[in-house]
Amino acid sequence: MCDMHARIDVGFSQEQFLPGTHMCLVFRDESERKRIVSRYVESGLLAGEQVGYFADAADPGDVDQWLRELDVDTAQLSLRRTSDTYYPDGVFDPNRMCNTLRETWTTAREAGFPNCRVTGEMSWALGDIPGADRLMEYEAAVNTVVKTHPVTAMCQYDANRFSGEMIFRALRVHPYMVMDDQLVQNPYYILEE
Repeated sequence: MCDMHARIDVGFSQEQFLPGTHMCLVFRDESERKRIVSRYVESGLLAGEQVGYFADAADPGDVDQWLRELDVDTAQLSLRRTSDTYYPDGVFDPNRMCNTLRETWTTAREAGFPNCRVTGEMSWALGDIPGADRLMEYEAAVNTVVKTHPVTAMCQYDANRFSGEMIFRALRVHPYMVMDDQLVQNPYYILEE
């Protein structure tokens, strides 16, 4: 049974957080990203949570391989392409993706998982995907979704690929950010985009 007030381990931070924490990982270094993401994924798997990874820059098989190289048991990990998750019909629709998050949480709970968490590579939004310009609308809406369907979510932004303006916009819609291997309240967060 999910206790929405019980805190969870995110794997790379000493502090524990409530399920439904929406966080932004801005990274410049691939080894840093892999280290943080692998700990995030592993801590969810060790806690018996349903864990999903949405891969874009890397093939899901490559993600599975580097997680295994970092000693993460990926047998219970759901690895999907971002195209199958964020824009399955070739168009990104923030409302549909919010419904996907709700369904993910509901399905996990019905299957007996105590919680669920996801992480997605957001570089797909840099492509020529219709609706990608609505990414920040979606990111802001996630904060409402997780109040009733507490999917813990880590959004991965590559600072080498996203503009400074886009990174700042992403920070404005994430209540938490990863900084120096810690998850901290984001001072740039505002309630609405």
